[in-house]
Amino acid sequence: MLSAYPACFIKEDNGYSVIFPDLNDLATCGQTLDEALAMAVDCLAGYLYWLQKDGETAPAASSMEQIDPAAVAEDLEVSSEEMFVNIVTVDVAEYAKANFEKSVKKTLTIPAWLNKAALERDINFSQVLQDALKAQIQIN
Repeated sequence: MLSAYPACFIKEDNGYSVIFPDLNDLATCGQTLDEALAMAVDCLAGYLYWLQKDGETAPAASSMEQIDPAAVAEDLEVSSEEMFVNIVTVDVAEYAKANFEKSVKKTLTIPAWLNKAALERDINFSQVLQDALKAQIQIN
C-alpha cells in the first residue's frame, strides 16, 4: 500500500533540508535535490515501518495546500523562494523487504571442535551471530 505525506524541501547553503510537518517534524537532508528526495523516501519508510512494528498508527497526512513551508522553516534563515512542498510516497512493505528485512548470507570460519559442540546443542548459528553483532554495536 502506498503511503504519501507532504514534505517541505528547503534549500540551504549546503544542500536541502526536508521536513515532514505531519510526522512530528521528522527531518532529513541531502546535498542535492535528488539526494534529498531519496533520503526523504528512506526517512518516511523507516518512520512508518517502525510505527507499524511498535503497533502505533501513523497520523493522517495533510493536503499540500495545508502546509505552509515558511512556517515550517521559521527557525531557518532562508527566503521563501528557496522552499517548496512536495508529496513523498513510498510502499512501506516493499521498501522494508528490500532495505530493512533483507537477509544476507555470510560465510565464516570457526574451529571444528566449536562447530561440533554447537551442533550437539542444536544452536542456531545465525541467531547467535545476530545477537553477538547487536551486542557488539550496542543495538537491541
